[in-house]
Amino acid sequence: MIAAIKPSGANTRGLLAYLYGPGRHDEHTDPHVVAGFAMLAMPDPGRDENATLTQLARYLDEPVRLRNSEFGKKITDHVWHCPVRAAPEDRHLSDAEWGEIAQRIVAAAGIAPEGDDLACRWIAVRHADDHIHILATTVREDGRRPKLHDSGIRVGDACRQIEKDYGLRRLKKGDRTGTRAPSRAEMHKAQRLGWEQTSREWLQDRIRAAIPHSRTAEELLAYLEADGIKVKARRGPSGDLLGYAAGRPGDLNKDGEQVFHPGGKIAPDLTLPKLRDRLEACQPEEHPTARRNRPATPWHHATEALDSFRTDLADDTHAQAHITALGELLEATAQKAPTHLRAELQSASKAFARAQRSQIRAEDRAARAIRNAARDIVHTATGPDGSALAALIAALLWAGIIASRWHEAKGHAHQADAARQTLHHLQAAAEQALAPTLVVLEQRQPREETRRTLAHDVRAAVPDQADRILTDPSWPALAALLADAEARGHQPHQLLKEAAAQRELATARQPARVLITRLQHTSRNPTPNPRAEAARRRSPFTGAQTPTDTASSRQSAVPTPPASQQHRR
Repeated sequence: MIAAIKPSGANTRGLLAYLYGPGRHDEHTDPHVVAGFAMLAMPDPGRDENATLTQLARYLDEPVRLRNSEFGKKITDHVWHCPVRAAPEDRHLSDAEWGEIAQRIVAAAGIAPEGDDLACRWIAVRHADDHIHILATTVREDGRRPKLHDSGIRVGDACRQIEKDYGLRRLKKGDRTGTRAPSRAEMHKAQRLGWEQTSREWLQDRIRAAIPHSRTAEELLAYLEADGIKVKARRGPSGDLLGYAAGRPGDLNKDGEQVFHPGGKIAPDLTLPKLRDRLEACQPEEHPTARRNRPATPWHHATEALDSFRTDLADDTHAQAHITALGELLEATAQKAPTHLRAELQSASKAFARAQRSQIRAEDRAARAIRNAARDIVHTATGPDGSALAALIAALLWAGIIASRWHEAKGHAHQADAARQTLHHLQAAAEQALAPTLVVLEQRQPREETRRTLAHDVRAAVPDQADRILTDPSWPALAALLADAEARGHQPHQLLKEAAAQRELATARQPARVLITRLQHTSRNPTPNPRAEAARRRSPFTGAQTPTDTASSRQSAVPTPPASQQHRR
């Protein structure tokens, strides 16, 4: 059940005309009052043919009129409007049930607390099976104003209890971090103009897409303007940026003027202070020596930056920072990914936007590495090779799993649900990204004898998951990759042990595929087996050995690849 509080100005009669009218988009059927203040004295134009809307409006506005006549400053914002709608799958509620629900909501809001005879005047009008409209005038019988601060939270809590008591669809409790739902007017305007999204939804996507491209708030606004978005900056006398609002081209009001939306109304985490904290938390330009020590490409850099994701979630403020930065990395990856992967990655990025926001304040500097990796990706001129992209998407998938588990542990229901939606899209993208590699590997699978030897390595290195790995349809491709790694001087047993140790395999649907992705990243800059390298130099063959030639010539020791080369799922 959803109750949406909407302050509606001072025209009680105008709102009543809508509630009792035919409806502008949805047909209004049999409008009538199901509950209200002092029902016996209240005229109901829906049930009494002699009652008029003007009479009902005067009855509701009487305390307002009396207060305005006694005080010099008139009240002009006294109309309180709250539509309450049941879910489509909910059962049909009777007038009596809707009346009880309305009474509980006005009590929770502070409009008419239970047992308060001097509360505000209100009515609940029903003109459809699935919803009612509560209209109140916010001046009490004693002339005081009601205490409506945080009424939305209290009404939301009341709705959750009503769902439980009446056996209705149970919704998740709000936490004040969600975006404001599009109004009916916004949705109708978008439909009229042929837009798939309302202006605020469209602007949110564009601003999130611009964040990885910017290092300061000023750069962000300049990027948005260059992208054709209307921007209105609010500055102090010194010229310092104090706030901003953004507008969608073509979104005009009735006077033909551009409509602007403040950043905080577009999304709670897109206010200027929060954007400034994120954008300016990145580390300064690196020293050339540090830059030389970076991985070969931004894609590899991003994969390795995610290696700290699990360990840095121990502190809540660091965890929130890493999850926010993960959203930026998802957005950057979606922008630069090949066309055939872009749709799934964009859907993942959009779904994860809700998982980025919680009531925990982020220590943004803790996630510099991930945020810098996102910026490196959007500024790179070349796309990734197949294995690098597959490794990054697999790392993003695992980071998304960790984020989902963290939100679940913290009781963040909306964020955990958004993270789970993200995982569906990332899983599909990961399978698409790895598919070409699997085809190539399966065409080069080693001989049966070599596969048996490699299977022994699997059982020795990963005994708990060996049966699942060896029966995975991608086992032949994994065997080919292990044989290739051995040809480069690695020990398959050691590589498998290290790859499996990165994180658990028990929850992986296809463990062989997971190991392929990890091994590709681990052996990107392999640390060779010195004995194998010496044997290869002594070989009479000038070309590189094939996997089948080298699989039987095992060496007993291999240095462990450095931690910077270890890869996550």
